[in-house]
Amino acid sequence: MLSGKICSLAVKVIVCVLFLTAGCSQTTNLALKFTPGDSTNYKVTIDNQRSIEWLGPQPEKASDFTGGHTGNNIETSFTQQILSTNDMGNADAKITIKRLKYFSQTRDRVTLDFDSSREKDADSPLSKLIGQSYTIEITPEGHVTKLIDVSQARTAVMGTTTANQTAIYLLSEDAIKERHTIPALPPAGMDKLHTGDNWRNIKNFSFGMMGSQSYERIYTLKKIEGIGDHRIAVIKMEAFPSVEEAKQMQGTNPISNMFDNTETYTGTLRFDLGEGKVNEYSEKLQTEWVIVDPHPEPGKVPSALKMEAIRLHSMEKID
Repeated sequence: MLSGKICSLAVKVIVCVLFLTAGCSQTTNLALKFTPGDSTNYKVTIDNQRSIEWLGPQPEKASDFTGGHTGNNIETSFTQQILSTNDMGNADAKITIKRLKYFSQTRDRVTLDFDSSREKDADSPLSKLIGQSYTIEITPEGHVTKLIDVSQARTAVMGTTTANQTAIYLLSEDAIKERHTIPALPPAGMDKLHTGDNWRNIKNFSFGMMGSQSYERIYTLKKIEGIGDHRIAVIKMEAFPSVEEAKQMQGTNPISNMFDNTETYTGTLRFDLGEGKVNEYSEKLQTEWVIVDPHPEPGKVPSALKMEAIRLHSMEKID
């Protein structure tokens, strides 16, 4: 009789444990939440670099070759204020630029170096961007669907200098969409995610003379952390060359086929589930091509040419 009661109790305990475990497996919605009047400060960094250099002795036939680093780094701090929302859940957001850093170089020669916090840069046309605002429409999935009003900001920076043209570019549709889009969020309809669930999309990059490459980005909800009163979803991204895209581009760039290529493309998103806001987001691609002289001179170290490209996009919520 006693053993029967013990068995019955054990069954009840097991059932309760299973029930509690299932109850803890809650669904998660990784979508932006918009409240009219709400303001958030962000810093977005976009880095686009490429370099080329000789490893070992430089061949005499390449004596006119000039290597070095080329690219630009853009760091924009801004306030995002939600003006209104519509029936689709999209928000009209007013973006006000608070701080800007822009650095560009061509083959190690600095072409533009601006920092709005430096007094000496106060007279630069780029300084006119500070305090300027524009309005965009954002979806809960982190996509910028349209630019609503950018005209006043563009008028303020009109001019013909390099700094003016850079400011105009930073207010272009492509630049604004890149700055405010959050590709790590899942697509519409994926509102019941559990730990381990994933979603994916395609990202295309152009590498100049090395051609283009498409990557399939795979995002996985790794865990949900409790930090104080906040629940933070941690999403990790891994990316791989898209097989289908590679088939379509096969043979279109014979130069790249001559090089050995290594690459890494990873990312992280930390998302506040209660506030429905991005705390931190970052994706970085680093790819390298190397070609070694197949016919080096006897007794000498073979020459090798190395090319590298880096693409970085990050967003951070700041106080």
